[in-house]
Amino acid sequence: MSKGADAKNVSAEEIVLHAERVTKSYASRRVLHEVSLTLRAGERVALVGPSGCGKTTLLNCLGGVDRADSGSIQLHGVALEKLSSDALAAERRRRIGTIFQFFHLLPTLTAFENVELPLQLLGIPTAERTQRVNALLERVKLSHRAQGLPTQLSGGEMQRVAIARALAHRPGLILADEPTGNLDSANGENILDLLAELSDETRTAMLLVTHSEEATRICHRIIHLRDGVIVNETRRASA
Repeated sequence: MSKGADAKNVSAEEIVLHAERVTKSYASRRVLHEVSLTLRAGERVALVGPSGCGKTTLLNCLGGVDRADSGSIQLHGVALEKLSSDALAAERRRRIGTIFQFFHLLPTLTAFENVELPLQLLGIPTAERTQRVNALLERVKLSHRAQGLPTQLSGGEMQRVAIARALAHRPGLILADEPTGNLDSANGENILDLLAELSDETRTAMLLVTHSEEATRICHRIIHLRDGVIVNETRRASA
């Protein structure tokens, strides 16, 4: 199902992300070819496929980090391709949370400060920032590590900080790029369970790029990408 995943059957209020015929090339190489998909509130979708098939490029286009050559990407009904660079950056800061394989925590900031940063960028008042950060660190079981620097944290702890940071500004969409790829299997399973719990609690849509079959277990749908084209989509009975 490559044409918007039944977007017409989903109420507009539930649609978080809708991409229609997204195409992207670098020089003479076409990386994405007319990719269409829809994510609803609370839905977790895995994007899988071999290396070089266009997964990260698609994630970058959907997240507003890169611009598609053609097609439309709507985030909460806002067409990203129509926004100026500044407006696109503001929309990304407000509506999207990103989780990376290598955490991307700022090394000179504590766990608390890393989670707080997106709230500072949005101008959230200090008292509210403190309340949100403390609540999130408690939720990811890291209250006792709030003043720890990234170099003082384990891989699993750093990824939990990154998850809290991605959720701090209450985005409608989480983009996760191999979030368990740098963790051992036990920590990876814990992170996946945490992502599922938090997205259920907040009804945050999540697009998860992964090579791991294990990571797809928390997803409602699995989209298979090959040579820049969606070749198959499967639904899980439960997630």
